[in-house]
Amino acid sequence: MEKWDLYTKDRIRTGNTINKNEEVPEGFYRTVVHVSIFNSKGEMLIQQRQEDKKLWPNLWDVSVGGSVIAGETSSEAASRETMEELGIELDLSEVRPAFTINFHGGFDDCYLVEKDVDIKDVTIALREVKAVRWATKEEILDLIEKDEFIAYHRAKIELMFFLRDHEGTHLK
Repeated sequence: MEKWDLYTKDRIRTGNTINKNEEVPEGFYRTVVHVSIFNSKGEMLIQQRQEDKKLWPNLWDVSVGGSVIAGETSSEAASRETMEELGIELDLSEVRPAFTINFHGGFDDCYLVEKDVDIKDVTIALREVKAVRWATKEEILDLIEKDEFIAYHRAKIELMFFLRDHEGTHLK
């Protein structure tokens, strides 16, 4: 059973864990990661979630998303999830998240990566991912409007594309 570390509001690991299917206790937090891979044309690699997923079935999402498991760092989780979901090897050990979003019960570390990936070389984890493709910011925002993409705030997507163009916020 997958376990998650619990943190204080200041992101200090408490030494306590919960099982994947448990609620985060009040006053504690967990960490999730998202990785957005951009190509040199400024498009983001997006994935379509499988239709049998409990959360957001059939919807498009950023390149990779997942939970940090017990004992892992955020960057280790981001690298692991990218390999598991897309078969793409990334070394994010020296990379900090471009930004973190606080949500009820946790922290969402968002990594931005620039890497030209040939779609034919992507090995999707069929238990999680149905399809992948490159998309522009406008295409993603249109998918959100049509309820075909996870309902992120437009500003989050716009921030990812904005930060991609600024040195020091992502892996090249």
